[in-house]
Amino acid sequence: MGNEIARAVIGGVLTGSVYALMAAGLTLIFGVMEIINIAQGVLVILAAYLSYTLQVYFHIDPFVGLIFTMPIMFMVGVVIEWGFIRRLKMQNRTALSILVTYAVAIVIEGILTLFYSTNLKTISAWYVTKSLKLFGFYLPYVYLMGFALAGVLLVALYFFLYRSRNGASIRAAVQNRTGAELIGININRVSAITFGVGAAATAGGGMIFGATNSFNPNTSYDLISRLLVIIVLGGLGSIGGALVAAILALVIEDVTAVVWSPIWASTMFFAVLIVILIIRPNGLFGRKAARAQ
Repeated sequence: MGNEIARAVIGGVLTGSVYALMAAGLTLIFGVMEIINIAQGVLVILAAYLSYTLQVYFHIDPFVGLIFTMPIMFMVGVVIEWGFIRRLKMQNRTALSILVTYAVAIVIEGILTLFYSTNLKTISAWYVTKSLKLFGFYLPYVYLMGFALAGVLLVALYFFLYRSRNGASIRAAVQNRTGAELIGININRVSAITFGVGAAATAGGGMIFGATNSFNPNTSYDLISRLLVIIVLGGLGSIGGALVAAILALVIEDVTAVVWSPIWASTMFFAVLIVILIIRPNGLFGRKAARAQ
């Protein structure tokens, strides 16, 4: 039992890091724009389909394909922000964003269904079925590589936010949107970049998700519910909180499957949210004024 629990903990950490990568863009968008992006789940699936297309039709390794999928997803995010989010009035922005991004999700889902049908797909590569034996545990290469990718991209996101001019503008907009406008920051440009970065972050997560799970356009519904749990659990607007919350939730889910029952594993994922919010209504790292940190 001890080895099984240890294996579950390791698996939860590896999987949680990938979920953190997918959730980081979602919480960044909320922190800057106060937009609840319901379309984030389908953007992850879109990224998975892009990686699948490059792998099947152009024989490009999924990790190498990130060179193409990340810029594409960035542009998709910019187009969504420019075409739909920017039109929302500030008074009802957060509430309306749920409806608007849900409509965007439905449109993208329909396009994916038209081109790929509802048949389940899986991204294949040599490292998907191979494992590394380490200290008596067999660790799938794809999860190890996904963990490393999530670490690299999350660190890159941190440096972007704290070591670049655009990142400084984003943080200024998070702290005080009106004040940022008064000192000459172009809020529309910041919003477009933020949404683009949030969408680009789904490229890596979507690729790993597609390599470790069968997926179709409808898969996004379960995915967005999990991502929303993670960002609320970690604290809306907190990227560090999303990382901790994702790992915590996935470890608890995997351990529950081992020591109790796989049937209750998914239930525990959401039960953790209820318990934490009773203790800390703003989430693990949330503040009264949510901000990216």
